[in-house]
Formats: sequence, C-alpha cells, structure tokens
Amino acid sequence: MTDHHNDHTHDHPHKSVAASPAPHGHAPHGQGHHHHDHAPQDFGKAFAIGLVLNGGFVIVEVIYGLIGNSVALLADAGHNLGDVLGLVVAWVGVILSRRKPSARFTYGLGKSSILAALLNAMFLLVAVGAISWEAIQRMISPEPVATTMVMVIAAIGVLVNGVTAWMFASGRKGDINVRAAFVHMAADAGLSAGVVLAGFVIAMTGLFWIDPLMSLLLNAVILWSTWDLLKSATTMVLSGVPEGTDLGELREFLLGVPGVTDVRDLHVWSLSTKDVALTCHLVMPDGHPGDAVLLEAAHELEEHFSINHPTFQIDVGREVSCPLHPARPA
Repeated sequence: MTDHHNDHTHDHPHKSVAASPAPHGHAPHGQGHHHHDHAPQDFGKAFAIGLVLNGGFVIVEVIYGLIGNSVALLADAGHNLGDVLGLVVAWVGVILSRRKPSARFTYGLGKSSILAALLNAMFLLVAVGAISWEAIQRMISPEPVATTMVMVIAAIGVLVNGVTAWMFASGRKGDINVRAAFVHMAADAGLSAGVVLAGFVIAMTGLFWIDPLMSLLLNAVILWSTWDLLKSATTMVLSGVPEGTDLGELREFLLGVPGVTDVRDLHVWSLSTKDVALTCHLVMPDGHPGDAVLLEAAHELEEHFSINHPTFQIDVGREVSCPLHPARPA
C-alpha cells in the first residue's frame, strides 16, 4: 500500500490514498501523507512538582510509619513510591511520544506513552500484592499503632496527593497516560484519607487490627481504580480497536462515502494515547472519487470517531486480499 496518490489513479485497479481533513492544509496532489501534529499537552511542570512533593512525602511516611509501627502508613508510602516511579515513567513516555518519525520508527514513538500507562498499572498491582501480604500478617498478629502521628502524616498526604492530582485533572480525558497519573494521585488522596480514618477509629476503640484491615480495604480500592487503566493500556499495546469506537458504525459510515460499494480489510488502532489510525480498502467501481470526497471523509472520521490518521486504498476492479483478512469479516 502506497502512502500517496497522483493524477493517474484511474489507470490502476486499486490505489492507496492517504487523507487528512482539509482545514489542516493537505494539498490535493503531490504532497504525500499529511496528518495532525497531536503533541501531548505539556505537563512537564506538573510532573516535576508532583515528583518533588511525592518523593519527599514518601521519605516522611516511611520514617514515621516505622516509628509509629503503622502498616497502613507504610502501605500508603509503598503506594506513593509506586506512583513516584509511575510519574517518572509517564513523564518519559510524554517526552518520547513527542519524537518525530524516523527511518526506523516511521510512526514516531507515540506508543511510548501507552507503554508508560501499562507500566503504571503493573507498578500498582505489584505494590498491592506486597502490601496485602504484610497486612494479612498484621491481621494475624496485631501490633500497637501511634495513632496521633499516623493521622497527622496521612492528613499531609491528602494535601500532597490532592494537589498533584489537581495538576493532571485537565488532561485526564484526552490521554490515558495523563489519566494514569491523575488516577494514581487521586486514589492516593483517598487512601491517605482512609489512613486518617483508621487512626481515628483505633484511637476511639483500641482495636489495632483496624490498621491492617484498612490496608486491605485500600488495596481493594486501588485494584478497582487500576483495572480499567490496565484493560485500556493492554488493548492499545495489542493494537486493538480503541474503546468507544464501534467498528460496525464505522463500517456503515465508510459505506456511505459517495461511490463506495464495499469496505474491506478495515483496521483501526492506537498510534499513541492520543492518535488513532485507520486503514482500509474502499471498493469504488466507478474509480477515484476525487480528493474532495476523501478529505471530507477524513474530516468526518476525526469529528465523529476521533480518527486522525486515515489511509484509504481505492479498489476499482479486482479484489486485493489482505493476509490478515483472507475473507471479509462478518
């Protein structure tokens, strides 16, 4: 499949055309493939501040968790440490995703941000396993907890994590990598609030097993908040159809493009946490419909399906099979 078109389209039984919405200046002929430059929003300052705040707070939590003998506080510190690593990975992912395409990486390094989100989810799962094991041991053999100190440190955590989450809030809907950072920080704020609650209950009742029990409950919250992130990131890594994209509806739209009688070998996948690509064969017995039709189709794909990197191959005669689709899918 080529990545450009020329004035001799009608002379060939099939022809590939890469199209982008007209408002972004795609020239009809001779300009090759053009698509949007969807550079991620710059969250560099948010990452830097978040790392400093959370890195410092992890040290404080570990020190006072050991002094106060609180597994809930240590659990919170462990989770925050995972988020510090997660913030580093997410930041690196954002930086790499800005790299321009090269001769080796012709799509650029956009998937770095997807890998970052996947690693973030994995960090959380490992932390949950380790913390749960320790909490179960403490459930079996409860130990005294310095409740006042634990409550004060955890309350500071609510503030630190809350501020960090707020800095990522604006980008959580458009980028799964930024969403990962937001989810972790928001969850941490809630977890720290849970530690405060545990300290209060222990102070009122003297039941020290409340501390490890709260750790297990907080871990359940982490698992719940991480599952969707893990599922989305895994789908993206495996080049699955992005969530929210209805392949049947997409096929119907393409069949509605003037001159199209069939759609073959339709592929849709994520190039990064923000960019979505599409390739397909459009069967057009009457020949190439002209650039305006394809540019309008590309514009509609972005407007209604958030697909900003479409490539169409025009088939005007014999069927050209795809190794991945030997027969048209049902």
